[in-house]
Amino acid sequence: MNLTYPRGLRLCWIVLAGLTALAAPPTASSAEPAIANGGFESGLTGWRPLYTREPQTGQIVVDTQDPHSGKSAVKLTHTGEKDWSLDTAAPLPVAAGDLIELSAWVKIDGTGNVNLAVSTWGADRKVIAWSFGNRTTRAGADWQELRSRFVVPPGVVAIQPRLLGGGPLTAWIDDVVLVRKENVFARRPKNFPTELRMSNAALEVTLHTADGTLDVFDRRAQRRWTQRNLDHDTILKTATVVGDRLDLELFHAASGLDVTARIQLDADRPEFTVVLSAEGPLPARMVFPQPFAGEPGDYLVVPMNEGISYPVDDASIPPMSLIAYGGHGICMAFWGLTDGKKGQMAILETADDASIRMDRIEQKLAIAPVWEAQRGQFGYARRVRYAFFDQGGHVAMAKRYRAYAQQTGLFKTLEEKGRANPNVERLLGAVNVWCWDKDAVAIARELQAAGIQRILWSNRQGPEGIAAMNALGILTSRYDIYQDVMDPAKFPRLRYVHPDWTSAAWPKDIITDAAGRPTKGWGVEAKDGTMIDCGVICDLRATAYARERIPTELATHKYLGRFIDTTTAAPWHECYDPAHPMTRTQSRQAKMDLLRYVSEDNHLVTGCETGHDASVPYLHFFEGMMSLGSYRVPDSGRRMQEIWTEVPERVAKFQLGQAYRLPLWELVFHDCTVSYWYWGDYNNKLPALWDKRDLFNVLYGVPPMFMFDRKYWNANKARFVQSYQNTCPVVHDVATAEMTDHRFLTANRDVQETTYANGISVTVNFGATSHRLPTGETVAAMGYVVRGRR
Repeated sequence: MNLTYPRGLRLCWIVLAGLTALAAPPTASSAEPAIANGGFESGLTGWRPLYTREPQTGQIVVDTQDPHSGKSAVKLTHTGEKDWSLDTAAPLPVAAGDLIELSAWVKIDGTGNVNLAVSTWGADRKVIAWSFGNRTTRAGADWQELRSRFVVPPGVVAIQPRLLGGGPLTAWIDDVVLVRKENVFARRPKNFPTELRMSNAALEVTLHTADGTLDVFDRRAQRRWTQRNLDHDTILKTATVVGDRLDLELFHAASGLDVTARIQLDADRPEFTVVLSAEGPLPARMVFPQPFAGEPGDYLVVPMNEGISYPVDDASIPPMSLIAYGGHGICMAFWGLTDGKKGQMAILETADDASIRMDRIEQKLAIAPVWEAQRGQFGYARRVRYAFFDQGGHVAMAKRYRAYAQQTGLFKTLEEKGRANPNVERLLGAVNVWCWDKDAVAIARELQAAGIQRILWSNRQGPEGIAAMNALGILTSRYDIYQDVMDPAKFPRLRYVHPDWTSAAWPKDIITDAAGRPTKGWGVEAKDGTMIDCGVICDLRATAYARERIPTELATHKYLGRFIDTTTAAPWHECYDPAHPMTRTQSRQAKMDLLRYVSEDNHLVTGCETGHDASVPYLHFFEGMMSLGSYRVPDSGRRMQEIWTEVPERVAKFQLGQAYRLPLWELVFHDCTVSYWYWGDYNNKLPALWDKRDLFNVLYGVPPMFMFDRKYWNANKARFVQSYQNTCPVVHDVATAEMTDHRFLTANRDVQETTYANGISVTVNFGATSHRLPTGETVAAMGYVVRGRR
């Protein structure tokens, strides 16, 4: 049975069919199951026909061969790439505050997914949300339970249970059960005040007890910052105000946990902290506090890699989640909201099991913190700090985070690192060169003869080549990795065997999940074209392999540097192997121990992929910090050498988009590390954008990256020299200086300026026409002006 029709007609049909079910909701909660024929013992009675977005791509039949229980289940086959849904026949009346438990058993074959959720309905008989309380699962040979637990939010009078998904699959579904447990609003005390307040000299903080949201009035800025509900799983049961502190008792419906929250207002600063504590399992993520909503003209400040801004009313930005515990998320544990001057930021002071969720509320983007389980448990107390600014915008936020980094041991300057390892000086203003030509020394000499003097040579060489390059003043380095490891039994199937795989780690030292399955690492193409996944070394074991490899190699290969792939790009992992169990916190500590060992014990100028602030004390450079991870060219990590002659729209708009990018990392850590583009996203990757990349390099005070072979170098020698000369001399002069300011000089952000603590400033014009500065100087189109150089 399959039915395909326009969404609007489908909605009208469901509404008309369910009119009688939308009568007044029950006055008391019931523990009786609310779904008739959830086990499909009566066929498809009580269920609507299967909906598929693409015509004739789905079929559903009763299956009696392998039910989860009873005599029958349903078998759903979907061949399309888009979505499908299977809904109960009619909405069920509910009341705000009802605690609902919804479950289903599913078995999946294929690449698609199955989700369990409800649609929610308002008193106007219109859908509020199509997939509220959503839980998802993917392929599994055995029956697995999908379970959702949620509280009905205010404004919802009915819900309609549904299974939905997308992609090709065959799914068996059985035992769909919905139980109304209680009404949690009944837990609230009688005569509960609608608002509670506390204040200091700068802020007045109001707690709205109906939904647990805050609003904050900043007396200095005369602006009120108001939270809106993004997630309805966390319910306020009771609260009290004690001087400059709010004590809250919360109920997290998705996990059933009682959670205490303490909101502590700072006595002297325009800041407050929120600390959450609980004991027990955390099977679903917890969102709290709720996000502060922006106004038209505001933009979100997000430290995705180097940094990006998202206008809250920009409809082109999709919702997203970004982890705080790895480089492919937020690289510093904060986010913010600003109009360019007045602002509000949040600092995740416990970031190891946290992420941020960006979604739309009333058509505007907003960000909330998300707390994840520590090996299945709520674990330690979770802490987030909120700070408010009457001026300074994103720069003020970055400087507040710089102070936080200094206070918490995340800060160590290049000058300090250089005193411990004089070879750090070779890194300053050095172009990062990835060259695959065998006669590397000859090409290096050509580069220097052409004027490209300061070089980080990243590709491995033999002992003689390394010695020759060291004598030329080049910073010699090579690639290394202590994450991915392939099962040696699969080597005969592969096109190549990576020389840096630590094969001895298989299988005793790899990460396994709670079900005992190996965590999947990098996929490697087999001879037959299929992909075979690596495993991942448990971080607790990684440093031991580095100790075996690096000193032995350095005895004959006198490298001055080393690039450790993936360690800061990959997330902090959990491991469930009983021989080396690991939390994400232990993973972070072990990763940092590896990087400390490489850089300090072996006296190597050390870099890592993408970057994360946890590693700043141990590392000197990052490959990929300049390249926003979500906006690189497709498959950039595999097809590194491919030159793109056409520019993808999202690369032009975001990756090289002056209207969106922010130098957040440089505002915090410019004098601590050196940032490069990603090795699949280098300066000459897209020749049409080469000039623009050079402008970002000189504006941000960071060196370029080149990738080429002999043929490409010979054909483009003059352009490489131009790129180096346009960037590296200025970059060298600001390399160890704090970036003190970043300003937009035009409303469209085409003209921008950065300032450094040593008095140098750089003004860049990304626009198509020249721009006249107040000083009388003219910045040419796609040009720049530097002031303050000696």
